[in-house]
Amino acid sequence: MTGTAAGARAVQETGWDAERDVELLLAFLNTVNVNEATDVLDDEHTWRQWAAERGLGTAGAIHKARASRDALRAVALAHHGEQAPMSPSAGLPHGTIRISLSSGVPVLTAGDALGAVLAAAARLAVLGYWERIKICPADDCRWAFHDRSRNRSRTWCSMRVCGNREKARNWRERARSTAS
Repeated sequence: MTGTAAGARAVQETGWDAERDVELLLAFLNTVNVNEATDVLDDEHTWRQWAAERGLGTAGAIHKARASRDALRAVALAHHGEQAPMSPSAGLPHGTIRISLSSGVPVLTAGDALGAVLAAAARLAVLGYWERIKICPADDCRWAFHDRSRNRSRTWCSMRVCGNREKARNWRERARSTAS
């Protein structure tokens, strides 16, 4: 049985929902909002509230959550071929994940909110969805999104906003250089 077929069987037998994992991972990656200059992980209370709103149980250590988020965002930026600087606190993600068997199929379960996010990321990676998690390259945005395009070529979180701004910038640049 191929990896994809085994993955499909595991999804079917465990009732895994890719969209739920994508939504959780994106929500975690977007706990930092460049445009609004806010960061849920700057404050213990907002981190606990974020975890509670998603029914994830205990939040876990905020410094581990921040380091994990930064590391995951750096990898997602690399999906565009962009090298993101890792912050000094970033490194390997930290979290409590357990593996149990459900009908003979290994299932990842989490010990805390961060573990739930990392379990979601692991499931997405194993089943080929991880490369579709991207970060908008616009410096004033950096929003995480799921590339649902057929050929995995989507660049911007929103073509109407970030993509359009970039196209307008490029057009003005060309117009200036032509005028010179």
